[in-house]
Amino acid sequence: MKLIALDSSGLVASVAILEDDVLRAEYTVNYRKTHSQTLLPMLDEIADMTGLDLKTVDAVAVSSGPGSFTGLRIGSATAKGLCLALQIPVVEVPTLAALAYNLYGADGWICPMMDARRQQVYNGIYHFENGEMLTDVSERPVGVAELAAELNERKPSRVIFLGDGVPVYRDMLTELLDQGIPRLFAPPSCSHQRAASVAALGKLYYERGLMIKGSEHAPVYLRKSQAEREREAKKAMET
Repeated sequence: MKLIALDSSGLVASVAILEDDVLRAEYTVNYRKTHSQTLLPMLDEIADMTGLDLKTVDAVAVSSGPGSFTGLRIGSATAKGLCLALQIPVVEVPTLAALAYNLYGADGWICPMMDARRQQVYNGIYHFENGEMLTDVSERPVGVAELAAELNERKPSRVIFLGDGVPVYRDMLTELLDQGIPRLFAPPSCSHQRAASVAALGKLYYERGLMIKGSEHAPVYLRKSQAEREREAKKAMET
């Protein structure tokens, strides 16, 4: 089984090739580059380096959101184009679940945070049990203060934070969380989106039959874009 994985849900652009249980290649860049200009060239490079015949690929796994509106659209369009050209299905992998999967097997609650601005994050809460990742809180947009209050109330035995929201809100979390709640902040090596994790989860979903036609795929934004909110606010003021 061969699978291409894509993640352009945030600042990070990441592409991976998974063959059976072997990660053949991963190309990840965490820099301000336009994903539309980099994603396919990154795939071309690792496909060339590994001698991948695209005609032998079984599916494309894509980080389906939430995340950057522009980034998600680019990843979605790239995945759909590949699936259409190769006549293979797409496997949708929630961005936050893939982030949590970076910490496979870790003890305690895994709490990915993607910066959604205005002291809000995209967040979900997960834990591992007998090698399987389970969802405690489904992906949602949530205020950082609200997230801290929720953790204070539920008193987890340990919580591990990761994602691009951590450097932005780490001080705020430290101030708001009860001192009795053990917490860790993941190191840079596993704190950002990785196509390898999208590939690993994508393989599990594929084996469970969780795939769709490329034409049916659409990103999951969870909330309206800033432009949409501003248009609605302006329209409300005019009425």
